[in-house]
Amino acid sequence: MGAVNDMLRDVALPRGVFVRQTFPGETLPDPVEALRLEFQSPRIRALLRPGMTVAITAGSRGIDCYVPLLRELIRLLKEAGVEPFVFPAMGSHGGATAQGQQALLAGYGITRETVGAPIRATMEVVQVDTTDAGEPVWADKLALEADGIILFNRVKPHTGFRGEFESGLVKMAAIGLGKQKGAETVHGGGPAVMGHRVLEFGARAIRSTQVILALATVENAFDKVCDLRLLTKEEIFTEEPRLLEKAKGNLPRILFEGLDVLAVDRIGKNISGPGMDPNITHTYLPGAAIPEELRARRAQRVAVLDLTEETHGAAMGVGMADVTTRRLFKKMDFDMTYPNCLTGGVTVSAKLPMVFDSDRLALQAAVKTLVGADRSRLRMVRIRDTLHLGQIWISEALIPEAEAHPHAEILSDPAPLAFDRAGNLF
Repeated sequence: MGAVNDMLRDVALPRGVFVRQTFPGETLPDPVEALRLEFQSPRIRALLRPGMTVAITAGSRGIDCYVPLLRELIRLLKEAGVEPFVFPAMGSHGGATAQGQQALLAGYGITRETVGAPIRATMEVVQVDTTDAGEPVWADKLALEADGIILFNRVKPHTGFRGEFESGLVKMAAIGLGKQKGAETVHGGGPAVMGHRVLEFGARAIRSTQVILALATVENAFDKVCDLRLLTKEEIFTEEPRLLEKAKGNLPRILFEGLDVLAVDRIGKNISGPGMDPNITHTYLPGAAIPEELRARRAQRVAVLDLTEETHGAAMGVGMADVTTRRLFKKMDFDMTYPNCLTGGVTVSAKLPMVFDSDRLALQAAVKTLVGADRSRLRMVRIRDTLHLGQIWISEALIPEAEAHPHAEILSDPAPLAFDRAGNLF
């Protein structure tokens, strides 16, 4: 790419500073102890009987206290005489294979040894119901062989639609419990009706299977558990919307708008379903049921620079960027990326943006292709990923706004971005 690199070599990048962003920081002091207290409720214990088997869902997203909470839930169930096991409940993730999904859980530290129960993975499903329109509702075959099912998920705003139920327990039942077939069916209506379909399919899956309990967590802006509830099947439908409203109030954000360039160090399935959370980057999928005022907040150019190790080469979301790096491209695994896109019927998420040899060249390309921007006062932000917004980098042009913002604190003197000899950011 010698000719391309020569075209970019003299493109100036702005100096900038590191900034601390502050958000409401309410936390649950001891989530494991909170689970113990919830478990002692008579309404919970009445649903459990000695000797019964229980299947517990485990999804593909990173969740705070994931392993400790699973381990404690399993311990409590065993103490009550119940025989639990864990099963991957993640639609088409992990390459839509049982081995791939089990490997994803192992990447989160979820193994038989760490949680104290077997991990049973299959992609086989059984039809458990039919919608009014005649569409099948699917559920994991192994989970259906258990006497009970416990849904476990974090409740948060969805990245592509708005509704009474978004990412949480009902979606876990619709798509996670339904495996690849369930995900494909639910996504078949397109993004504009996802809110309706998640509730329709999820409610039928919950009511047509032996779901007995659901463990829901809510996280604060720093991805720490701030609320935890153990719910009965009936309580899911009354309590999840309340937890979702709390989660929406906790969403972190980039405090600076009207950006010319947004640089995202890394994306991945463990960060967000679409690799980077569009609620933060505003890189929403075409057709998603999202207000136009939110779409308009997208930076003119978005640079995505790398993949997380935990995503195992799954690069969903790279297609929502304008530029990327050869490093990311080499890590991209089509067998891990494309099944999710084929299942969801969304091709743009995995399309390749322009690929450059280094972080520096990708950022220079983002700047060079700006239209109508004042290059002497570039409005640029760099974030590690959409889970870590407590400290970000901003260009000099944004310093006056940071100084005036009550939730921003400048941490360093203005300096150029620091690159290594290969042109990649430190």
